Order: sequence, then C-alpha cells, then structure tokens
Amino acid sequence: MFTTRPELTGTFGMVASTHWLASAVGMRVLEAGGNAFDAAVAAGFTLSVVEPHLNGPGGDVPIIGHRARDGHTFVVCGQGTAPAAATLGAFGDLGVEEVPGTGHLAAVVPGAFGAWLDLLTRYGTLPLADVLGPALAYARDGYPLLPSAARTVSTVAEMFAAHWPTSAAVYLPGGQPPAAGARFTNPDLACTFERLLAEAAAAGQDRDAQVEAARRAFYEGFVAEAVDTFVQTPVVDATGRAHAGLLRGEDMAAWRATEEPTVSADVLGVQVHKTAAWGQGPVLLQQLRMLEALDVAPLVRDAVALEASGVADDGTGPVTRLVHLVTQVAALAFADREAYYGDAPDVPLDALLSREYAAERARLVGDDADATLRPGSPGGRAPVLPSRVLADRAGGGGVSASAGGLGEPTVSPVGLTPGDTCHVDVVDRWGNRVSATPSGGWLQSSPVVPGLGFALPTRAQMFWLEPGLPSSLVPGRRPRTTLSPAMVLGAGHGFAFGTPGGDQQDQWTVPFLLRHLLGGLDLQAAIDAPSWHSTAVQSSFAPRTHTPRGLVAESRLGAGVLAGLAARGHAVQDAGPWSLGRISAAGVRADGLLVGAANPRGQQGYAVGR
Repeated sequence: MFTTRPELTGTFGMVASTHWLASAVGMRVLEAGGNAFDAAVAAGFTLSVVEPHLNGPGGDVPIIGHRARDGHTFVVCGQGTAPAAATLGAFGDLGVEEVPGTGHLAAVVPGAFGAWLDLLTRYGTLPLADVLGPALAYARDGYPLLPSAARTVSTVAEMFAAHWPTSAAVYLPGGQPPAAGARFTNPDLACTFERLLAEAAAAGQDRDAQVEAARRAFYEGFVAEAVDTFVQTPVVDATGRAHAGLLRGEDMAAWRATEEPTVSADVLGVQVHKTAAWGQGPVLLQQLRMLEALDVAPLVRDAVALEASGVADDGTGPVTRLVHLVTQVAALAFADREAYYGDAPDVPLDALLSREYAAERARLVGDDADATLRPGSPGGRAPVLPSRVLADRAGGGGVSASAGGLGEPTVSPVGLTPGDTCHVDVVDRWGNRVSATPSGGWLQSSPVVPGLGFALPTRAQMFWLEPGLPSSLVPGRRPRTTLSPAMVLGAGHGFAFGTPGGDQQDQWTVPFLLRHLLGGLDLQAAIDAPSWHSTAVQSSFAPRTHTPRGLVAESRLGAGVLAGLAARGHAVQDAGPWSLGRISAAGVRADGLLVGAANPRGQQGYAVGR
C-alpha cells in the first residue's frame, strides 16, 4: 500500500499534530525530560499561536489522557459553559432566533487555558514557564503564517477594517492582510503570556502554586477583567447587527476545568475511549458497534486487498460496498446524535451503545442511499428533534454544504464558518498517552479582546434556541461540541488519535480505524488511504446545513467507485484526490515499540519521534 511517509517507530517518544512547529515543540519537551502530559500542554499552547484561524488561548479543548503506570484513562473537559445571562428569554428579547456564528453573543467561557493547566497540574512534571515558553516565543518573535491562515485573514479583512478594529490591529499589520509564509507576530498575545508567567513566578517556588496563580490571573484577574469590559461593547455579528455579549467575569471566575471518566466500548477487538455526550464522541462508538453487528471485517479486508492490488473497483466491488455501508451507518448514528446528545443529565448512553441496539439499527441499512432522518428509540425513549430540523426534513429539502476540503473552515466575508480545529497526540517512553483537540477562539469568528491578543470561543452557536432539547441553550450548560479526541487501548498496546473537521471528525476516523484494526494497514497507511464523509448529517454550526444523500469523497477512491455510489442514490461530490481529514496518531505497538503518524494533506501535519 502506497504511503506518503513511513510510520515512525522508536522507543523514546512520539508527537503527532496538525502543525510541524507544535510537533517539534512537544518533542523538545520530551527530550528535556518531560512526560506526555507536559509535551501535550506545550504543543497545545503552540497550536494556539501558530494556527490562530483554527484555535486560540481563549478557545475550547477536550483532552483524553492515559496514565500507563496504573492504566488510568480520563477526560479533562476544557469546554466552557454558557453564561449565566444566556437564557432563551434574553435571545428572544433581542429578536434573535438562532445564535449567530460570530461575534459576542456566541461567546462561552474560554476553557482551553484552564484545561491545559489542569492537565499540567494533575499529570505533568514541568513548570508552567517550560511549557508556555515556546508559544510565548512564537507570539513575540514570529512564525511563518500558514497559507490557510493568510487566506482566512484576507477573506475577513474588510469586516475587520470596518467593524472589528481590535482584530484589524493584530491581523492587518500596516492595514493589509499578511502574505502566506510571512513572519507573523502577535505582541499583545506575547505580553499576555508574559503577564501570566509573572503572576506564576510571584506565587513562589511551588510548581502547583505557580500554575494556580496563572489560572486565577486568567479567570479572575486581568484577563477576565478585559473580557468582561470588551464583551459589553456591541460588535457586528452574523446577523448583520451589532450586539453586546452575555459573558461576564463572574462566569469565568465560577468555571473550572473538570476531570471525568471516558465513555468507552469494547469493539473490533479493542477498547475505544471518547468523551461523554456533551461532545459528539459517542457517535463514533455507535458507528463501530453497528459495523461490528454487520460483520464488516471480511469486507474491509477485501477492500484493502483490492486497493493494494491496483485493480480498480468497477462500482460493484468491495470498496464501493464499504463506502456505502459506512456512510449509511453514519447517517443512523448522527440521527441519534441530533435526537439525544447534549450536556443533559438523561442521555441514554448505555442503551445507545448496547450491542442489542446496534444490531437493531444495523438492520436498517439497505442497498440504496436513504434520505430520511431516522433516529432510533434506545431503551424505548422517543426521539426529540429540533422543530427546524423536522421542518427542513419534512420539506424534503436541504441546504447544500461545501465539501470543505482538508477539514478547513469555509469562511464567508462575515466570518461565518462551520468550524474547525487542531489536533495533537503524544506518547512517551513510559507509555503515557494524550489525545487533544483544541479549537475555538477563531480569529475570523470573534473580535480580538483588546490588549490580550486573542479572541473568545463562539461555541454557543451550537445551542438550539428551543426549549426541551438535549442541546437547548441553558445557562451553565456546555454546548454540544464536535471536538472529539480518542484513545484505543488493547492488551499492552494502543494509540491516541483524532482529527479536526467539525462534524466530519467522527466520520473520517471510521475508515481509518477499519483499515488499521481490521485491514492490517499501519497507522500511516490508514491515514493516507482515500477518505469520504456524509453531508446528509445535520451540521452542528450555523447555518446548520445538510445535503440529502450527500456524500463527499476523494477521487482516489476511483471513478468506478464514485459512479457506483451515485448509482446507489448518493449525491456524490468529488473533493479531489487529497482533501479530506487531518488525522494524526501516536501510540504503543503490541511489541512495545512506539509509533507515530500524521496526515500529509495540506502539507503541515507532521509526526516526530525516536
């Protein structure tokens, strides 16, 4: 099987991420004696600087960690909550029927900074200065601006100049968008990091006291004060009108990152760990359960063998059948996501993840693409769907969604984006592992807080302004995020993995896992293999598009496969040869060797290790 790069193997450590600078920083920390948790924090902070269109220090991050010495596997939740003032009535008074995808109204508590500090305190070993220092240096001294970041800034430059002057001050140096590859600095962000480290140093020599002092400075001190003041200033958002925000310093002071158990399933011969249903993570487990019930293993092996042989699938062979099967399973699982998932106390996860329910749902998969939204009734529960979704589906319509190649945001001139993110995976020589998916605080979606150099998360756009839904807006509730880190554990082996891509995160990882776990491909080959996803699932982001029977596929699957899928009723969109997914992975092989791999698409993700 052709691969763009080798799967890395070694004995000391592996870091894989969506940006080569973050991977290098994480490896530097491992070389300096840090563990996987230290390295993940350093890489995460670096990503918040060098991929500002995909995440920021004021964004969100769920983290899954595995401590090797005792097998403890856990989630650190860095998904901030809705402000206390964010009620359905407050939005009704403003005449807003849907939380806009940009601006102050969508702001929730910024959780990423607190989550990284929580991981460092509980599981890391190094001082805060050692893990925040590289990110500070890139903000102060500069880094090469990614072409995708430059395009994003150029797209929203007019809005910045006209409506978001604080963003223009940072991202339009000299009044013009920066060029791709230009050395880009963010002096205000560097000063923010320096002030946080000064607060930490003033707390004395104790490492944990230093980390806590920095946390307080962010959530109760100068950062929270700046956020509180700025959010009360109306800014133009995706409604075309100017609105002040509802987030306040008190919301930030009341919030802390939390540790909680993972949600897991024993499936396909391994144990797969995800977050709970305040994120979309369990939807991956549902898909794998259904595919297991459909006995997909022989089909995967046949598809992998055919792809390796170089013989084209004529549209009736195993590759076509596999893509169809996986896509139909995705539609069923994501229908359940719409009906049941959210930060609610009564999500029926046990029933949703049961083998009996998976078998029941798998029986709905037919030979042709289905255009209906078909949530099930786990444990006898009746599905509850947003009225907007029911109306759209009843009309048989839909709004065509972009293919969104590479998992990058599709940015409009008003900054509206279906969302995207970054990812980092780490394994160290002791076997500790981390999978983290930082996101939010996108430069194009929220204006820069003056003096701080970063933007706020707009994750409240994922709430429905309709009561009684699992994902309805409720003060203090977490929005149902698409961020979805993951961990596979086996007998003495396993790996951390994940990808950016909004709703596609738990679609692109399905063929990756099938090809690796059942088809025998190594991690790099499984990442490199052609991918696909359904756009028939309801988007989580404003304006919540979907395409009936929509299927986006890489052309490398073959013309015969794309034609065969169209013949089965899929509305096929050719996304080009190398466009879908940014998966990375790092872990431990069954023989004890460490492994790492990263996505070649977009020419920025890299794995490093030795």
